[in-house]
Amino acid sequence: MLLAGDVGGTKTALAIYAFERGPRQPLVEATLPSAEYPSLEVMILQFLDQTGLHISQAIFGVAGAVVNGQAQGTNLPWLMQETQLQQVLELTSVKLINDLEAIASAVPHLNDQDRHTINVGNPNPQGSLAIVAPGTGLGEAFLAWDGTRYRAYPSEGGHADFAPSRPIEIGLLKYLMDQFGHVSIERVCSGKGIPNIYAYLRESGRFDEPDWLRDQLAAADDPTPIIVNTALSRPAESELCVATLDTFVSILGAEAGNMALKVLATGGVYLGGGIPLRILNSFEQPRFLDAFQSKGRLERLLRDMPIHIITNPKVGLMGAAYRGMELWA
Repeated sequence: MLLAGDVGGTKTALAIYAFERGPRQPLVEATLPSAEYPSLEVMILQFLDQTGLHISQAIFGVAGAVVNGQAQGTNLPWLMQETQLQQVLELTSVKLINDLEAIASAVPHLNDQDRHTINVGNPNPQGSLAIVAPGTGLGEAFLAWDGTRYRAYPSEGGHADFAPSRPIEIGLLKYLMDQFGHVSIERVCSGKGIPNIYAYLRESGRFDEPDWLRDQLAAADDPTPIIVNTALSRPAESELCVATLDTFVSILGAEAGNMALKVLATGGVYLGGGIPLRILNSFEQPRFLDAFQSKGRLERLLRDMPIHIITNPKVGLMGAAYRGMELWA
């Protein structure tokens, strides 16, 4: 049997699969809070002890770059090593892959129930596919057709430079450069980035911050859900939160368009991560598509690219399982 995991900065999903049942039918699964465990090994041993099942191979999609079988979590203080995991768990094989490579591995297997289309476009059946996934951080990956099937490739594009495309974003970049020096796109296009946009808009004096909102944010461990939920409330309870979310959606659109150009994603662009699914109604407005397609001389090319939001919340886990079964079937 196969153990697959989707290891994130906030939570980790684990599941055990029988090869004959496939990646959509786990025998047992659980979602655990990552920060409550000192290491991935400790978490897995507890999970396996509770299930009582015997596994032979394991594969984990991890939020971080995987180099020579080792990964340091980007938003999680875990050092993960294939050899260490294999020894501690007493397995025949262990594989670490980037979490976006895991998501990408699932994309060719998605059906209409797994995605929400926001631009039908004119897809090339064998064109490259781009994945942009804002969650706790910002992940990016792509798939290329090898003549027989799609192959998934990881990326650390979320740590590339933030490129502002509007005057308000130029001000945001200058504001964050004073704090961080280098400003990656993840600083403004992720769960961790939303409070940075909020702080800039508040400090700019463009919008007032109500006392009740200031008190809620001060008491919260994570201000992002409060900002997003307030922006989505009807009627909206804070112009500052609405402006924050609108700015985020525009930045996400521009970055998705950048990624689409870099890999020439004529097969389509997929938005993953927890945030697009949470703000699904925000994509009904033209803000995202305008930013995505606003690429000067190549605007027409972008208009033909399909755009989908991945609605299956277990896509990372499912993708890791697909990759594991491909490796060891």
